[in-house]
Amino acid sequence: MRDLIIIGAGPAGYTAAIYAARAGLEPLVFEGDQVGGQLTTTTEVENFPGFARGIQGPDLMVAMRDQAARFGAELVMSAVTEIDLKASPIRVKAGERMEEVRTVIIATGATAKRLGLESERTLYGKGVSACATCDGFFFKGKRVLVVGGGDSALEEGNYLTRFADSVTVVVRRDTLRASLAMQEKAKANPKLNFAWNSEIADILGVEVGHVTGVKMKDTVTGEVREVGCDGVFAAIGHDPNTALFRGQLELDAANYLITHDGTTTSLPGVFACGDVQDHRYRQAITAAGSGCMAALDAQHYLENLPKKEA
Repeated sequence: MRDLIIIGAGPAGYTAAIYAARAGLEPLVFEGDQVGGQLTTTTEVENFPGFARGIQGPDLMVAMRDQAARFGAELVMSAVTEIDLKASPIRVKAGERMEEVRTVIIATGATAKRLGLESERTLYGKGVSACATCDGFFFKGKRVLVVGGGDSALEEGNYLTRFADSVTVVVRRDTLRASLAMQEKAKANPKLNFAWNSEIADILGVEVGHVTGVKMKDTVTGEVREVGCDGVFAAIGHDPNTALFRGQLELDAANYLITHDGTTTSLPGVFACGDVQDHRYRQAITAAGSGCMAALDAQHYLENLPKKEA
């Protein structure tokens, strides 16, 4: 019988592991299929406190992982395939391994929706991004495109105009899905333009290792033209990695885990942190902060269990 299992290994999961291990909970961390989470797909991280000259995303995650291991967290590169959160004790299966545990911290994160282009995959972190707050600074004086027609796309576009010389929002239709207030704000921004009835057919620059432009397709006529740019931001949403918990935990309309009183979910002894329950901030530092909160919440929960359960 274990005290704590952590599912997920991004900034939230590793921070939870650091705090839990230091508290003597001997956490077992199932790191999943993408060890290190979304930060392993980024290059320079300049807004994480403590790194005045920035740090590569994968290097930051290796440092966090090593720190968790140093304090005694057991790290397993395996994905949880089954979980019964309503059982007492909770039952967790990863591959052939079955564990029984008193508390669980869910830190499975979210996955940015992609355009589905091979060139997008190749140039991710080299001009292609899904986070303006993370990467906007690198596009000072540049030309960028933002793909999407909802609030997220317009919010990203407005933010990018702080740095880029020009920002064009690429919209598949001739109308926006965004709220009226967000539309008015975007249309009033002189640095923000719109490419209506358009979609990205390909991203150019693979041969030189960075984005140089796109092939833009007219969704009405089918005409394809080349448009020069330095960056492409996909703002078509995120999918929280919650499939494993549906039917067991309370989710919101977008399938994010609902938390209250810190990181508590709808079941006792089950906590959630990071992007799996945060569709607003989605930053490495906020994920890490909520990972700390989840570890402290789990520790407090265990300390207050009746002795026959503890």
